Amino acid sequence: PRGSPPLPRPISRHPPLTPQSLKLTYPETLDRIKEEFQFLQNQYHSLKLECEKLATEKTEIQRHYVMYYEMSYGLNIEMHKQVSFFSSIFKEAAEEPG
Repeated sequence: PRGSPPLPRPISRHPPLTPQSLKLTYPETLDRIKEEFQFLQNQYHSLKLECEKLATEKTEIQRHYVMYYEMSYGLNIEMHKQVSFFSSIFKEAAEEPG
């Protein structure tokens, strides 16, 4: 919904790579990649849920729009019928003698 807080920006939990940090061992590097992958997977899942929620909300808004459009159209037709009806009554009343 409109009042929901913004999603967190992707922020790495690791400091930027520097020449010293490139000297990680193979297992440390794998662990780091796994952590980053898990972080990105979680973020993807959150964004996917938010997207599905927005798609549902969009469908609901479109349904309401169609409903209001149909009601507006029906009221407009009814108003024109009433105007025609009263116009013909006033016309007949004006034509009657006396």
